[in-house]
Amino acid sequence: MPEFVATALGYPTLVYSVLLGVCALYWLIAALGLVDIGGLDLDLDLPDGADAHGLAGVLARLGLDRLPIMLVLTLVVFFGWFCTYFIHLFLLAPLWGWLRWTLGTLTALLALLPGALLTTAALRPLRRWLSKLQPVAEPSLLGRVAVVGTPPGAASAGMADVDDGGAGLVLQVRAEGAHVHRRGERVVLVEFDPVGHCYRVVPKADYRHI
Repeated sequence: MPEFVATALGYPTLVYSVLLGVCALYWLIAALGLVDIGGLDLDLDLPDGADAHGLAGVLARLGLDRLPIMLVLTLVVFFGWFCTYFIHLFLLAPLWGWLRWTLGTLTALLALLPGALLTTAALRPLRRWLSKLQPVAEPSLLGRVAVVGTPPGAASAGMADVDDGGAGLVLQVRAEGAHVHRRGERVVLVEFDPVGHCYRVVPKADYRHI
């Protein structure tokens, strides 16, 4: 036990011991409900060809994006501490002076690499599981053809039916300008009004001219 404490509190393991203590304190606070874990997700939705830089870019390349950032950092610190501890115990402990400080600093920095790789291996199954829990994004209805049921006037919304491949949808629609559509006319949904919860429509024949 004294040897464990001496190694854990000696350089360079002390660096990771302090970081691990900070992570443990964070999870204790989170367990008490004082921290919103969901607000610390690292969600990197990069467009094709985009290149992220810094910590976010590194985590994205390792496949650690879309995971709680504190979970990732905690495991990186833990595995880094694990590697540093045993290198310190078996290789650095007999050394003295500048050689120990130099090799210790190098060990502390290089321990991040196996820490990140081990974290990737540990969290990859979790990332796949979380991706399966994410709801599938519903396709946009804009650009879809609808059939007018109740003709919409310029000031009031009517109803239109949209074939979604299932039971069909009945939507509130609003005519463009002063135009009034006929019952049974085919129109195109061109804009959604989140305030009025309705769609602005134009005749299908005029859609290509927009």
